[in-house]
Amino acid sequence: MSTLTQQHCEACRADAPKVGQQEQVELQREIPEWEVIEEGDEQQLKRVFTFRDFAAALVFTNKVAELAEAENHHPALLLEYGKVTVRWWTHKIGGLHRNDFIMAARTDQLAS
Repeated sequence: MSTLTQQHCEACRADAPKVGQQEQVELQREIPEWEVIEEGDEQQLKRVFTFRDFAAALVFTNKVAELAEAENHHPALLLEYGKVTVRWWTHKIGGLHRNDFIMAARTDQLAS
């Protein structure tokens, strides 16, 4: 089990540091199915989850939304028939923070 799943988000300020290259490599080992993408000039974590139908995808979307509200850290969610695309990044810093890796791991936990 990922140690990230046991952690909670910390309050993030606009001057919080982004995850460095070495830390990013280490954290990604705990969430191997997530990819780092560039959206504009921001790095984000992205994963597509697949489901048997729209209803199952909606249930998962709502679970992710509840987690996001509880941690006060919110992703981009795209709900489609049989799949949900989740993207985590920290808006305040315009890139990746440790919180994003925590939430990605906890999202994986919701899907299992």
